[in-house]
Parts: sequence; structure tokens; C-alpha cells
Amino acid sequence: MRALIVDDSAVMRKVIERALRQAGLDLSEVLHASNGEEALEILRTEAGSSLRLDIIFSDINMPVMDGIQFLKQRKAEGLAEGVPAVMITTEGSKAFVMDAIAADAKGFICKPFTGDQVKERVLPLLRSA
Repeated sequence: MRALIVDDSAVMRKVIERALRQAGLDLSEVLHASNGEEALEILRTEAGSSLRLDIIFSDINMPVMDGIQFLKQRKAEGLAEGVPAVMITTEGSKAFVMDAIAADAKGFICKPFTGDQVKERVLPLLRSA
């Protein structure tokens, strides 16, 4: 399984990766980006590859390009179509949730989180993808 983790904190990217492994996901490769623009560059590069991403995790609040902008631009460019995106954030307000869903987010995980919460919310997305 290949995953893309987008968060401006390198520590948080490692925490998310560790939680995914604790949830029992067999990660063969994890790509990292510190903002939405870096994530788009990765997806543009991946578009020409025979390897496929299985899931994307993105923070909402990031400099340069936030998670909502990233999802909207990803959708506009048709990048990683069919790959579920999960937002990982401290923002739990209805407005943020609605914005993310409109931008094609398939799930949410609120910080702080546990491996069990990741497993509960991510495994169904992978099965349906």
C-alpha cells in the first residue's frame, strides 16, 4: 500500500505514519509533503507512473496551500482520481467539514487520534476504493 501524507509538521507526518502502521496497514511506501503545493507536485509526478497511491491524508491548516485548496486543485486537475482523501485536523467545525466534503474528502480524523480511530475510519475507505 502506498500513502501520501500532507502536513506542515514533520513530526505529525511521522505520527500519522506510525498510526497507520499500528492500525495494521501494510505500507510499502509513504510519500510526504509539507503543504498542498508540494502534494500537488508529487501527484503530478505520480500521474506518469505505473505505481498507484492507495490513500491520501492531509492536514487542513498549512502554509502555502491549505488542505481544502489542495483537494480542490487535485480535483480540478484530475489527479489521483479514485484515491480516497482523509483530512486530519484539529478543526471539527461544521463549516470545515462541509468545505472538505465539497472538495472531495472521504473522511475525517480529529487530532489527537489513536491507531484504533485511524483503523475504524480508514479501512472502510480502502475497501470501497
